[in-house]
Amino acid sequence: MSGEASSSGLVLEGLDDVEDYIWPNEGERSLSRDRFSHVFELVQNGNEAFRENRFEEAINCYSRANNIKPGDPIILGNRSAAFSRISQFLKQRPASASEYKPLNGLDPTIHAELALKDAEKVMNLRNNSVNPFMLKANALILLEKYELARDVILSGLQVDPFSNPLRASLHNLERIVANTLRRSFGKTERSDEFNCTLCLKLLYEPVTTPCGHSFCRSCLFQSMDRSNRCPLCRTVLFISSRTCSISVTLNNIVQKNFPEEYAERKSEHESLTNPGVDLIPLFVMDVVIPCQKFPLHIFEPRYRLMVRRIMEGNHRMGMVILDSATGSLVDFACEVEITDCEPLPDGRFYLEVESRRRFRILHSWDQDGYRVAEVDWVQDDPPKRKAELQDITNNAAEYAQSWLRRAKEAARQDRRRLEKLLNVEAMMPTPLDPERFSFWLATLSDRRPHEKLELLRIRDTEERIKRGLVYLSAAEQGCRVQ
Repeated sequence: MSGEASSSGLVLEGLDDVEDYIWPNEGERSLSRDRFSHVFELVQNGNEAFRENRFEEAINCYSRANNIKPGDPIILGNRSAAFSRISQFLKQRPASASEYKPLNGLDPTIHAELALKDAEKVMNLRNNSVNPFMLKANALILLEKYELARDVILSGLQVDPFSNPLRASLHNLERIVANTLRRSFGKTERSDEFNCTLCLKLLYEPVTTPCGHSFCRSCLFQSMDRSNRCPLCRTVLFISSRTCSISVTLNNIVQKNFPEEYAERKSEHESLTNPGVDLIPLFVMDVVIPCQKFPLHIFEPRYRLMVRRIMEGNHRMGMVILDSATGSLVDFACEVEITDCEPLPDGRFYLEVESRRRFRILHSWDQDGYRVAEVDWVQDDPPKRKAELQDITNNAAEYAQSWLRRAKEAARQDRRRLEKLLNVEAMMPTPLDPERFSFWLATLSDRRPHEKLELLRIRDTEERIKRGLVYLSAAEQGCRVQ
């Protein structure tokens, strides 16, 4: 029987070729040399027939070899592949061809069952190899047992997570399932199988774990902030948000069959990643002022979730401190932009942030463990004497640059201090923007939280510049202004 098939139809991975037989090393033979030579010849003849699409002849050779040396994984694996190829050929053979030239013999289901039987024997003998999983999955697909086939493929990916044939087979299986659903129902009936078991809503950007469970991408990694195990079966997962991609086929099935509900889920997700112009997530740590640049390590689960959402949105959050007397949020804070985000293997994030605008918190609430606030963006009052303010700013800029030169000279032997001064110098804004310059001026000296908070509350640019100059003078004299 020839294995020619239509170019369209069922596509199976891992059936293009068979495994060559090898001579054993001396002392490892379980057969006499003559009998082994006969088995070797039969397998070679079977392989040649297989490669020329003469599958019935190949099966005959493999069966004769199996009679002489039963339970050999190479023989059984090659025969399983040949049975699958015949089944595949028969399933793809158009009806018109059968009417023109009818064939005798076993039906495709029987061939697939024989392929499955051989594949299961090979799996028992070589369960640390990818090939048995491929053979068994292909036989199950031919038998239209798609869920079982999917479980086998995912089990194989536990053996070798980087197996391209297994990944391709999983992709093909999802395509077959999608086509079957469209063909059988036209529109897929809504059922719980399309729900995320964590949020109990329609899957959005679904991710399928190596252990075979599907979740919303955001739900899975929110769960993994607390444990690196599958939320359902507790299998340890070696995946990260940076490398894990969504299941494109499953996502397409959900999007095409439930467009209205999918649109709602998308809108819901975007509201979390882009809260709006006057809404901002808050990182409760310290007071920062505009024109600062510094690193952050994010390790708490609630903030790891917040950072992932921020990175899908505008990369911005607010930094705020708690009032030591009341334990509540202070009224003023500063927006920071994440300029670099490096996910670490243990789930933490290393961030580089730069402070941008200040704001006043109108009210705040908890969202998934972290705080979100509605804010009012704050700017200084317009100066009454603009030209005079510009002169003050230019003079302050000259003094600051002179101060920096002296500070860098004094810090030549203190590498850490010198690096800090250079970083601050790099953030210097143009004096043509007095408001931003006034904040930068204050970053030249170390200020306590209550001092920085007071600078955020001040709306008089000239007043802030004067305070900055006082701070610099005090720092140079080695004392601190209270």
